[in-house]
Formats: sequence, structure tokens, C-alpha cells
Amino acid sequence: MKQICALIGKFFGIIAIVFLILGMVMPQNFLWVLGKVGGISVLSCLLGVVMFGMGTTLNLKDFALVLKRPADVLIGACAQFFIMPGLAYLLATAFNLDPALTAGVVLVGTCPGGTSSNVITFMSKGDVALSVTMTSVSTVLSPILTPFITYLIIGQKIAFDPVGMFFSIVQIVILPICLGLAVKSFLPKLAATATDYLPAVSTIAISLIIAGVIGASRDLILKTSGLIILVVILHNCCGYALGFGIARLCGLSWKKAVALSVEVGMQNSGLATGLAKAHFAAMPAATVPGAVFSAWHNISGAVLAWLFQNYLNPKFDPDYDKENA
Repeated sequence: MKQICALIGKFFGIIAIVFLILGMVMPQNFLWVLGKVGGISVLSCLLGVVMFGMGTTLNLKDFALVLKRPADVLIGACAQFFIMPGLAYLLATAFNLDPALTAGVVLVGTCPGGTSSNVITFMSKGDVALSVTMTSVSTVLSPILTPFITYLIIGQKIAFDPVGMFFSIVQIVILPICLGLAVKSFLPKLAATATDYLPAVSTIAISLIIAGVIGASRDLILKTSGLIILVVILHNCCGYALGFGIARLCGLSWKKAVALSVEVGMQNSGLATGLAKAHFAAMPAATVPGAVFSAWHNISGAVLAWLFQNYLNPKFDPDYDKENA
């Protein structure tokens, strides 16, 4: 079972694409994901499971890097919450997206870094400690910064409740992560056992969210699929490039720049999908950018890791030869 779960986690990108296709082909089979059971949102529960899994992988010492290397973390946090929201605004404006898709793209941009960014940073031979800390810090800041920045960008044009979004993020993100941290701190053996299975559970949970969202918005996607896929690809890839560029301009080392590149470019798009469903319910298409981003950024992240590992690091990292020696 452990080997099966490891394979599921390893091939998350492929599984996400499969579920995206299933959502397009047989949408009626996944509409339950957007429904409620006993008055509780299924989608929010699935996101809570993912965030709980993230909590069991964290440690309080992950936040100690904030005190040891405050400049690195500050640069990372600023890049996270400036680059991706700014790109979202520019892309939505440049492609003249309708209000629903604009809201979805902006939410992807204002959400914290994605949980899979730590794995991609490890595969890319970047600074994993910085990546983990950036994910943790941006997640903790997200209840305030995500609704605030979203309001600044679209609040004058699209009505939503930023205070309600704050509480949604606390419920969907902060509480499950705190529960995961508590389990790891007080029940370490249980947490160690769970970590063998939770990546697979998270993979299935996010894939189900993708299928549900894609299925519910199938007709709209068929009309705008080319456009929204292009916007998502540009958003993600420009995030990688600008994250790396900002890091180097600020004098960070190559490994730190690799971590910043991955962390900025890979977003918690599952959270963006959940927030869009909860706070832009009158605009179902707002959930589409997050779902497409969830599938795409895992594929692009794997490709980026391959490029760093096999081409960019050997050619440009000044410490590459020393480390391999």
C-alpha cells in the first residue's frame, strides 16, 4: 500500500490531467464534489484534508528561519504577494477577461505558495529550507493578505466579502494546518505513519476538486479553453522567471533563487478554487482558472526541475562542481 501511495504522490501531475479529462468527458459523475453533505461543503472538506497533510509535514523549527535569515524570507514573501497578484491583474487586463475569469485568475495570484513547491524545489536542487519556510509564512499571512490584495485589485468592480474570505481561509487552511502540527508534535508516531499515505490522499483530493470544477464549468471551458489555458501558462511561467530574477537582483545565491522561482510560480490553486466557489458563487467560471492551474503547474514544475537539474545548475550554479565533488 505504501508503494502504491508513493506512486500516486509521485505522478500527481499526470493524475490531475486524467481527472481534468474525466471532468470534461463525464461531468455528471463529479458534480457531488461541489455539493454539501449534512450542510458541510465537500470541496472545503477536501481542501481541509490537503492542508492537514501539509501540517503534518511542517515543524515549528521551519519558522525559525524567519529569525535566522529574515532578509531571505522577507524578499520571498514580498515576491510571493507582489509578483503573482500583479501578473494576474496584467494578464486579466491584457486579455480582457470577463469578470468571472478575472476573479479566478486574481485569486490564484493572491493565494499563498503551493504545497508541492517544496518537492519541486528539492528536485531542482534549490534551497529546500527556504522553500518550506516561504510556504509556511505565506500560508500564515494568507488570511489577511489574500482577501486584502484581492479587494485592492477587483474589489471596486466585483463585489465580494473580504472579511468572509478571511474566515474561510482560517477554517480551510489555518485550522487544519494547526491540527496537523499538533498531531506531529504530540503524536509523532501517528504522524510519521500518516505521512506515508497523506501525499496520495492529497493527490486524490485535489484531483477530485479539479474534476468537479471542470465538470461544472464544462460548457464555458469549451468556449474559452484556449484563452484560459494560455493565461494560466503565462501566469505560471512568468512567475517562475520573475521570482528567479528578483532573487538574483536582490543578491540571493543560486540555490535561494531556485527556491524563490519555484515558490513564486507554484500557487495553492486548490485554495483559490475553494475560495472562488465560496465567495463568487454567482460566477461559476471563477473556479476554472484555479482548477486548470492545479493541473498545469505540477507538469510545468516537473519540467522546470528537469531543466534546473540537467542544464541550468551545471552551467550556471557556481557551487555545482564543488558540491558534486
